[in-house]
Amino acid sequence: MRLSQIDLNLFLVFDAVYQQRNLTRAAEVLCITQPAVSNALARLRSTLDDPLFVRTSQGMMPTPLAENIVGRVQEALQLLSTSVTEGEVFDPTNTEKVFRLSMNDMMESMLLPKLLARLQEEAPQLGLECYLVKRNDIERELAAGTLDFALDIPVVASPQVCAEPMASNQRYACVVRKDHPFIGDTLTLDDYLSLDHLQVSSRRKGGSYEDVALNRLGRQRHIRMRVQHYRVAPLLIAVSDMALTIPMELALTLDLKVLELPFSTAPLGTNLYWHKSADHDKANQWMRELIREIY
Repeated sequence: MRLSQIDLNLFLVFDAVYQQRNLTRAAEVLCITQPAVSNALARLRSTLDDPLFVRTSQGMMPTPLAENIVGRVQEALQLLSTSVTEGEVFDPTNTEKVFRLSMNDMMESMLLPKLLARLQEEAPQLGLECYLVKRNDIERELAAGTLDFALDIPVVASPQVCAEPMASNQRYACVVRKDHPFIGDTLTLDDYLSLDHLQVSSRRKGGSYEDVALNRLGRQRHIRMRVQHYRVAPLLIAVSDMALTIPMELALTLDLKVLELPFSTAPLGTNLYWHKSADHDKANQWMRELIREIY
């Protein structure tokens, strides 16, 4: 089958149905009618000789063929979209572009206030959407154009994804409530290990960067409680005798007692990820440079 025999607009419909799992929502995204979506899907089904999507109680579920081709279809659509715009001059002062970023809530707390301050000065109409994309889905969402950037540890390895290590000289601190029974201004290692600790992790098991450092010393702390998000952690520290280890930059923004760690840590590196097809896009380049400056 030759490419000239296929209406490329059908793949726009295919991508919308794949992402929305619903013909009506796909029509809304594409700004066309639902019958037009149904008609386009029927034409593509006939061309590829496959149902592509099967209606279920959970929505329109893709067939194995649809799953096999969706990655390449999304990459091609993203590449075409970028190719059309990458030669244009990007004017941040007038753009209403919306950038979508994936990061955890600690990164949001540390990066977004500085980023927003710069955007208010340089790109007052530019929009941001931030959410956490699962690491296994980062490449797919970057390829689909549903995500512009991801800030995460160096775990994504793909020739289709660009990655840049973010420079970091972060120090880490231990925080406790201000009227904590520990009244000293400095912590020894034994002091640190005598405390009950709150650990923040989206995983059910496993240690954090401070646990890796302690393991190298042949020591182990006691984890009293484990939570998913950094935003709730200071609230729990404020009403308990537990301790929390976080970046010093974030610790100094909290109404808690801040203590220097009695051991050195080597935090996990952070990469900035974007899709190869957007590498020369002017808007993408501008935002990358801004993130580098404020990180």
